[in-house]
Amino acid sequence: MKNAFKFGFLGLALSVAVAACNSGTSNGENTADSLTNEIEADVNATTDSIDSIGDAAVDSLDSLAQDSL
Repeated sequence: MKNAFKFGFLGLALSVAVAACNSGTSNGENTADSLTNEIEADVNATTDSIDSIGDAAVDSLDSLAQDSL
C-alpha cells in the first residue's frame, strides 16, 4: 500500500513538473485547466490503485476465513 501512495505522489509531482515546464507556451488559464485535469487524473488513478489493493486484501481475508471453517 505504501508503494501505491509513492507512485501516486510521484505521478502527481511529475504532472506538476510537466505543467510548470510548459507554462510558457500557453496562457495561464489554459495551463491551470490542464494542470487541474492532470491532478484529477492522477488522484483518480491513485484511488483506483488503493481500491484494488483494498479489494485484494478483503478477498484474501475472506478466503482465509472460509478455509478456517
